[in-house]
Amino acid sequence: MEKEFLHISSSFTVKNYNHKHKSLWNDFLEQSKNGTFLCHRDFMEYHKDRFQDHSLLIFKNEKLVALFPANIKNHIIYSHQGLTYGGLIVGKNSSFKTILKAFKSVLESIESHGIEELIIKPTPRMYHTRPSDEMDYLLFKLQAQLIRRDLSLAIDTIQPIKISSSNRKRGLKKAYKNNLVIKEEQDLEPFWNLILIPNLEEKYGVEPVHTLEEISYLKSKFPKNIRQFNVYKDNNIVAGTTVFETEKVAHAQYISANNTRQKLGSLDLLFHHLIHEVYATKPYFDFGICGENRGQQINSGLQAWKESFGASSISHDFYSVFTRNHRLLNDILI
Repeated sequence: MEKEFLHISSSFTVKNYNHKHKSLWNDFLEQSKNGTFLCHRDFMEYHKDRFQDHSLLIFKNEKLVALFPANIKNHIIYSHQGLTYGGLIVGKNSSFKTILKAFKSVLESIESHGIEELIIKPTPRMYHTRPSDEMDYLLFKLQAQLIRRDLSLAIDTIQPIKISSSNRKRGLKKAYKNNLVIKEEQDLEPFWNLILIPNLEEKYGVEPVHTLEEISYLKSKFPKNIRQFNVYKDNNIVAGTTVFETEKVAHAQYISANNTRQKLGSLDLLFHHLIHEVYATKPYFDFGICGENRGQQINSGLQAWKESFGASSISHDFYSVFTRNHRLLNDILI
């Protein structure tokens, strides 16, 4: 299959992304109602050597109306596998009819090039800047198959936050007693090399998804969106978290502490500070998923720990769509 293709259906045109579209893509993303900085080309391309990009731009009468961040692998198109979420990204004032026609054009274009399946992972609702459930309806009409569901733990900060565990309260008292200090840092190296990497290796035998070089590069590109908070005891780092911040959500991308965390209460202090002070006006604080084995099982200890801060479960779904099913969208509008 050719790397680039052009598909025209009625007044809609689907084009493969290339570098000449970069500014157009990023400008549209900034004005979308369900896209975040993860879909910015500077973020997507930090790992371009790992994925064969197959992102699409959808135009209506030469006006850009939607984006679809994607890659191709084994003759299947995926919502970009290097991103946590994505799906069809649409403008803040897009009508249902425009979104319907845009996604139908995407499926038609993919099918016309011999691709039978699309795997899509829509952006969770809490990241939307405006209601954007059009794709939920379209996936229903397309008879999309739910193939994975992850549970993420998030706090709705508009509601009263109830700490459900006495352990959290005791941990907070320990942290105050031990005179722990929280600092926002620009340098990620101490957290990565002294806390995160050793901890992941010891506990799970794995490395962080991002190398220190990669996360440092991304932070240099998105300094307002990627923030690092460390906890210190006597000027020595004992814990930290790397936060991916969007308009409505503060997401703890990495959380880690050394083996003194229970004795010192380092994570209790850190998240109390973030939830009640730094991000008190942010609609959601997202602790991330607790699932394993592609959503088939839940790490109960991790789930309980995140719930103890007052977090509740939010689902993140993955769907398989047969591209030929675009015909099922023909009878929607009456």
